[in-house]
Amino acid sequence: LLLATGLMGGLDVSMGVLALRVVQEATGSAMLGAMAFSIGFIALALGKSELFTENFMVPVAAVAARKAGLPRLLRLWSGTLVMNLLGGWLFAWLIVWGLPHVHATAIEIGVIFAEMSTGRAVALGVMGGAAITLMTWMENGAESDFSRLVSVVSVAFLLAAGHLNHVIVVSLEMFVAFHTGAAPFDYGDWARIAGIAVITNVAGGLVLVTVLRLVQVGRAPIEKERLRPTDIPLQDQEE
Repeated sequence: LLLATGLMGGLDVSMGVLALRVVQEATGSAMLGAMAFSIGFIALALGKSELFTENFMVPVAAVAARKAGLPRLLRLWSGTLVMNLLGGWLFAWLIVWGLPHVHATAIEIGVIFAEMSTGRAVALGVMGGAAITLMTWMENGAESDFSRLVSVVSVAFLLAAGHLNHVIVVSLEMFVAFHTGAAPFDYGDWARIAGIAVITNVAGGLVLVTVLRLVQVGRAPIEKERLRPTDIPLQDQEE
């Protein structure tokens, strides 16, 4: 289940990358492309797949409530990360083969991340991790499907329009450019940006959002998790 939901998460976000490419190529507007990108996050939310740094709230509460250990939590995060990347890497080939007219736009967007300075990548990485994790908190606090979708669309737009350095989104953007065969950067450039993103996404999602939110609301989330039946998401995804 962990591998399947992680793989689907990568594929869902790839749909947003596809929409961004098509709309930006057709309109020349980065803002309209960023709005179209939210399609992938709507699919992510409605399809209940997993995106790296999205699953920081309940699993962390489960560990804090001593219902799961740190090794299981790390397995969840690493499994989600690897499968998100694999799903996105595979779907990037379909975009390149099926839509040759978006190659120029793909390279243009990929260059933005490849040429990003380390300091900027760190700052945007912290914001990217915080944005995705905040989206999860907003979804869980929403009282209607409409409210949930508003939070998802808002964060997705912010990620794309602000070029926030989230490891999955950035990787998918760069993978499409790689697969065109004409990108002026290589996997070494991707590894630098992705490596920074992993560390800073965790810092932004876990420290700036999850820990502070748990402090803000007190012991209630931890106590709720402690009383939850044993079929919690963290355990479900490992079986």
